[in-house]
This record gives sequence, C-alpha cells and structure tokens, in this order.
Amino acid sequence: MTTPQDATTQPAAEQRDGGGPLRTAVIVNPNRVEGLDELRAGIVEQLAEAGWPEPMWLETTAEDPGTGQAKQAVEDGAAVVFVAGGDGTVRACIDGLAGSETALAILPGGTGNLLATNLGVPTDTIEGVRLALDRGRRVVDLGEVDGQRFAVMAGMGLDAAMVDDAPTKLKAVLGPVAYVFSALKHLNDAEMKVEVQVDDYPVLRRRARTVIVGNVGRLQGGVNLLPDAEPDNGQMDVAVLAPRNLGHWIQTAFAVLRPGRHRVPNMEVLRGSRIRITSDRSQPRQLDGDVIDPADTMEVTVHSDDLWVCVYQPDESEDLAEGSTEQD
Repeated sequence: MTTPQDATTQPAAEQRDGGGPLRTAVIVNPNRVEGLDELRAGIVEQLAEAGWPEPMWLETTAEDPGTGQAKQAVEDGAAVVFVAGGDGTVRACIDGLAGSETALAILPGGTGNLLATNLGVPTDTIEGVRLALDRGRRVVDLGEVDGQRFAVMAGMGLDAAMVDDAPTKLKAVLGPVAYVFSALKHLNDAEMKVEVQVDDYPVLRRRARTVIVGNVGRLQGGVNLLPDAEPDNGQMDVAVLAPRNLGHWIQTAFAVLRPGRHRVPNMEVLRGSRIRITSDRSQPRQLDGDVIDPADTMEVTVHSDDLWVCVYQPDESEDLAEGSTEQD
C-alpha cells in the first residue's frame, strides 16, 4: 500500500486530474437515509456526467451493518466506496475497507457523522460526490479495539455514556445539541480509578471521568478537543479528563473552546501507538460515536496507513478538513 510519504511526492493537481473513470460502489443504510430513490438517481447522474460507470448499490442489513458490503465492493474492483449512513454504518464499512487501496467517500446521513466532521465532508450529497470525483485522497491511520477498527476516536467513561444515552429522536431533531442534554445526566457520575499504559512508558494512575483516544481531534459541533492529533503519524493522542465538579467542567470546556489554547485544566494528554486503559469497574465504551460492549479495559492498537479517504486538501496538510466548504 502507498505510504503518506509516497503520496506527497505527487502534486495535488496531478492526483485530482490524472486517470480515467473509476469503478464505484454505494453502501447505504436504508434505516438512516431518507429518499433512497432520489439519492441513487442523483449519484448516478453525477457519475455519468463525469464519464464514470453506474455504481454498485449495496444496502446494509441488521445482520451486516456494512463490513461485508465493503469487502464485496473491494473484491469487485471498486476504487471508491460511497457510504451513506450514520457513524455506525461508516465504522462498519471502515472494517471492510481497511488495508485496501479502495477509498472511502462519506455521504453524511443519520446522526453524528464524527468522521465526516473531521474530514470536512460537505452535508450536501452533490458536493460530496464531487469531492470524490476531484480525486483528492489521503491515507490515514486506524485504531483497533476488540477486533473493531475506528478512524476518529475511542472513549471509555462519560463520553461513551453520553453517546449511549442520547435519544435517537432527540438527535434527529437537535443534532449535536442532544449530546449536551445527555452529558448533563452524567456530570455527577462517580469517578473511575484508571491505569493508563502507553507504549512502554510508566503506568499513569488517575481518577478520571473519561479517557479518549483520538486519531483526530474534532468532536460534535466542530469542538477541537485534541488539536495536535495527527491522522497519519502512526500514533494517537490519549486525553485523560478528570473534572470533579461543575466548576471544573466549566473551566475545562472554556479552555477547550478558547482559540490558541496551550493547556486545558483537568486534562492530561499522552501519545502512543499501543494504549491500554484499565478501570476499577466496567465502563461504557464507544468507537467513533458508536457504542460497543462495556468492559473494565480498553486496549487500542494503532494501524498506520490503513485507510484511504476522499478529502479536499493536499496530502501534506495536517488538517483533514482544510479547504472544505464546511469550514468557511
């Protein structure tokens, strides 16, 4: 597989303009995306105008939320796989695309879409397809927990509880604001005692509310929790958050939102490629906003150069969302 260093030797214009029509596939979650007929017609029309063939159309099922469909698309020779659905659909497809030359192109649907936020992917389907047609590509790292891949972040503790408790109907109406209501329900939850082991460094023992392992740093609403996280350095940032009261939470939130910040109170950040988090009791856990089984441990392994994604900016940019119309 081509490395980031190999990719950056090519000017961005050559990457966008070179080559002929590409085979594509569309993986869609019919339970999260409305107007499937209109979506299909719009995608087919845009691809046809660019001289690209009609895409394979694959729908997720309750038994297979996207992994099998993504593997099928790779086996059938798709160079780009469009994914329309929420965070769970995207993450399932990532499992099927990991390690291949096939690029992921997100068409946001459902709720959440953490990866789309970090990629700067437009919410407009037409613009999303055009992004893939422009051939902007970047290869990024992925994390793995319990045999499942993630591209943005894994969390253990409060953040996972917040995701788990946000009602689906409220998310559909309020979007990211729904997570605020969910978070308020858990502000007084008991702290967890954690041991954090990063690579071969000494074990860090702390009382914490949540531990987040981030490949990139943006949360819902564009909040950049981990501004120094780089998606292609073979490592992930580990944030240990330990606010103990409402005042601490306000202090932490204010610092995270402040432009040009240098330090966030009640938060420590580590970095590594092998991370093991152990709690004194079972905790909720999440991968890219998708809740997984609770446990008292979370082990993260970083797989470098594991997924191609369709993006706006040249490869050498550190910010995946740079150049996006969503960031204007």
